[in-house]
Amino acid sequence: MKITAIHLYAIHLPLRVPFVVSYHSYNHMPSVIVKLETDEGIVGYGEGVADEHVTGETWESTYHILKNTLAPVILGSNPKNIENLHDIMNGAIYGAPTAKAAIDIACFDLIGKKLGQPAYQLIGGRYHDKFPITHVLSIKEPEHIAEEAASMVDKGYDSFKMKVGTDVQKDVERIQAVRERVGNDVSIRVDANQGWKNSATTLIALRSLRDLNLDWIEQPVLADDIDGMVFIKSKTDVPLMIDEGLKGSREMREIIQKRAADKVNIKLMKCGGIYPAAKLAHQAEMAGIECQVGSMVESSIASSAGFHVAFSKKIITSVELTGPLKFTKDVGNLHYDVPFIRLTEQPGLGIDVNEDILHELTVFQDVID
Repeated sequence: MKITAIHLYAIHLPLRVPFVVSYHSYNHMPSVIVKLETDEGIVGYGEGVADEHVTGETWESTYHILKNTLAPVILGSNPKNIENLHDIMNGAIYGAPTAKAAIDIACFDLIGKKLGQPAYQLIGGRYHDKFPITHVLSIKEPEHIAEEAASMVDKGYDSFKMKVGTDVQKDVERIQAVRERVGNDVSIRVDANQGWKNSATTLIALRSLRDLNLDWIEQPVLADDIDGMVFIKSKTDVPLMIDEGLKGSREMREIIQKRAADKVNIKLMKCGGIYPAAKLAHQAEMAGIECQVGSMVESSIASSAGFHVAFSKKIITSVELTGPLKFTKDVGNLHYDVPFIRLTEQPGLGIDVNEDILHELTVFQDVID
């Protein structure tokens, strides 16, 4: 099997409501969809959703790297040779994990379809039967975010991830308002997205949050401040998760060596796709560090890829892949059985891509053949 054509689609995924985190507010999610054609007539889909605040990539740069750098070097390759394919991509360009993830995901879709197996069977088989879905709460005024949380509890959710990372005192008020509104039996996770900047500010917040029974605090300090995470961890019993601070195996080694976190958040867009994500999970398992698979708010394509990784690994104990629930239109049909997600046994990623919607959402496109 050989890759004979690579189609690129730069799209805007329309959000139901703006998605607000510490560093940006999104009215839509810019994504790049990759469609690989082969000489056997099998087609595979991948996706890259860039975040310049996390990996230094943009929507535009991801598209152009795919078009001008990666697509030309993998054209004619056998997508089943995934280790070699990554070596080719790494030799062509340093970094650029989001662009590489789009290719990687499309290849796993192709391999699964070729073999008639779901992608999770290619990286260890199925371990988990289902995962609870965590609803992500964007940054809002305390009363508004508490109201949203209460409404989602009524819909069956019992787990929330709160986006914070602005003014610390205001963030504390937001978290307190949600806890008061939903009660003590609902899980709350707090993600500062680097917004508290340093360990001193984080410790101020933690003093006020000590009795709120939080599942964990995620990435309170700047991504590269691994030592800051070590210091915070020594001062609190609230579990800490690293997200932006973990991109690849080098960061994972440092996190393990310094015991800098209780949990890590693996994202396919940060590490380069399904294959590198599985490697990170193996590293974490050797150190006894629990993992989560998160997302950059992706369509059904990349969200499904993340779920395949999560379902295959015992050490992955939580997921936050809710992008498709946030869009008014999606290019795929990943199914959520709220408040759970269960994967099918369909081959590849297990989703159908609606080409009509794909073209409707496309801003610009190219084909390399």
